[in-house]
Amino acid sequence: MPAKKLKGTVVSNKMEKSAVVQVVRKFKHPRYQKYVQKRKKYYAHDGLGVREGDEVIIEESRPRSKLKRWKIIKKLDA
Repeated sequence: MPAKKLKGTVVSNKMEKSAVVQVVRKFKHPRYQKYVQKRKKYYAHDGLGVREGDEVIIEESRPRSKLKRWKIIKKLDA
């Protein structure tokens, strides 16, 4: 089974080799038929040296610490 991949924005890179990535997803509300945004933050391993505001793709990986279960695999050109 392939690992999940998500696209998001780096909101914090103050840790060593770690970053917090915020992923926004849009979906239609089942009852009200209105589009709703949900945001979720993921802790990801940063081997690329990304900065705040960068668009990145993260991939599910083995647990690296208590909170880190994702890794940054690609930095997108903005």
